Amino acid sequence: MAANTKKIASNKKAYHEYFVEDKYEAGIVLVGTEVKSIRQGKVNLKDSYVNIKDGEAYVYNMHISPYEKGNIYNVDPLRPRKLLLNKREIRKLIGLITLKGYSLIPLSLYLKNGLVKMEMAVAKGKKNYDKRQDMAKKDAERRMQRRDDY
Repeated sequence: MAANTKKIASNKKAYHEYFVEDKYEAGIVLVGTEVKSIRQGKVNLKDSYVNIKDGEAYVYNMHISPYEKGNIYNVDPLRPRKLLLNKREIRKLIGLITLKGYSLIPLSLYLKNGLVKMEMAVAKGKKNYDKRQDMAKKDAERRMQRRDDY
């Protein structure tokens, strides 16, 4: 990421559950109290996903905690939020996710020049044996690193 970005939240589970193919950056339509809550880091991307409905992209299950000082201006923490993408990008994403096994998942949320942006990926779900292979590979790398340190 560039020097003028500040990472707020990341979906660590995404790399464990999916093979990441392509990455995209999108803006998000938010309410003022949601932006304040995001700036405090009170956002969770764990079970969120992106879906395209009526030619527009939406992120579902992204939990943004209500802002403490927001009183009547707070909105539902799990409401669907519209993503800001070009028509060309949306058409390309529709073509990619219609393929068998592909889905859109949020990878991270960050501030870029004062604006909240989301990095999302076109990803394919991993099977259990793929996850075991990845864990074994990481474990072997850790052991090799420890050996090199001594």
